[in-house]
Amino acid sequence: MTPVLDRFLKYVSFDTESAPGMDCFPSTAKQKVLAQYLVEELKGIGIADAAMDEFGYVTGTLPSNVDFDVPVFGFISHMDTSPDMPGNNIKPQLVKNYDGGDVVLNQELGIVLSPKNFPKMLMYKGKDLITTDGTTLLGADNKAGITAIIGMVEYLLEHPEIKHGTIKIGFTPDEEVGTGVDHFDIKKFGAQFAYTVDGGTIGSLEYDNFNASSAKVHINGQSVHPGSAKGKMVSAVLVAMEFQGMLPVFENPAYTEGHEGFNHLNSMKGNVEKADMSYILRDHDSAKLEKKKETFRKIAAYLNDKYGEDTVTVTIADSYRNMKEQILDNMYIVDAAKEAIERVGVKVITGPVRGGTDGARLSFMGLPCPNLGAGSHSAHGKYEYVCVQAMEKNIEVLTSIATRICEIHAK
Repeated sequence: MTPVLDRFLKYVSFDTESAPGMDCFPSTAKQKVLAQYLVEELKGIGIADAAMDEFGYVTGTLPSNVDFDVPVFGFISHMDTSPDMPGNNIKPQLVKNYDGGDVVLNQELGIVLSPKNFPKMLMYKGKDLITTDGTTLLGADNKAGITAIIGMVEYLLEHPEIKHGTIKIGFTPDEEVGTGVDHFDIKKFGAQFAYTVDGGTIGSLEYDNFNASSAKVHINGQSVHPGSAKGKMVSAVLVAMEFQGMLPVFENPAYTEGHEGFNHLNSMKGNVEKADMSYILRDHDSAKLEKKKETFRKIAAYLNDKYGEDTVTVTIADSYRNMKEQILDNMYIVDAAKEAIERVGVKVITGPVRGGTDGARLSFMGLPCPNLGAGSHSAHGKYEYVCVQAMEKNIEVLTSIATRICEIHAK
């Protein structure tokens, strides 16, 4: 069986950074390079139908080895890495037998990964960590998930005595830019339910994620020479600052946790004549998210009344919804996973997901799809890290889920 470390390091050597706002799918062609590699790897370990379609989705089937009916289910991970931090020329660093102290990522730049700021590191004292060199992200989100899934497939093929039903495998592009399942063919995939394996501490079992929307705020100003601006100039950037200042201060993500939602100013650019702001709006409660949207509209109306019609334009679009609405009617898949995780000695961690996964949208497309942890932490930045032994244990977790589902339906 291929060592987890070798497999993971191979995957992160591929640059699969996705790009927002592109009019093609996947958003970057380089994602298909890893996709094709995964197809060949799956075929090499015995998945005869492994294939990549025109959109870059990789699928494959691990056939059942029992003579009774077991619901077909799947494991899904995404191949792309976040555009929030460079994802090319990654230089992973292996920290063997981590001692619980600071890890110097980059001596020259003075970048240190410290448990003072990232206390979950202490969970892995005595284990082996893989970190960045401080100049890129690592890509464990979500190549740690891919590593676990393919490791499970390989293990089950090497151990036919372990009974399981038919398991579908899926690897998706563009999850990080919110379009990962735009072209995902659920009927063709052929599963009744699935689990995404996407980041976080192993043992995580998540099905209560944010409802998500985006807001684009465009501001038209009026530029005149500052020497003769009195009564004439309307500075778009100052109006933008005023807009931001009218939002509830403590609905900033820096002040929220748990089920508390937020408005997050993700980017801002402009000058006196024009300004644009990009926000993400999040809340687990759909009614509270609607109130956030209404606040944006009311602020725009107030500023238009103050500065003139069409000064501020707000465009709001929904991104994904809380999968809990769909999972509550399919809790048996959560219960089966919980039993399976505990069986291999891993603590089950449940709670609200302060983000989203492909599984959120898939659940509303008819494929109930809670999320499982993959053993990675501090995603989307230079402090990203993953524990080697956690990825190894996650293979056991996924294998246990496969066997538990089989057991439930045994004659």
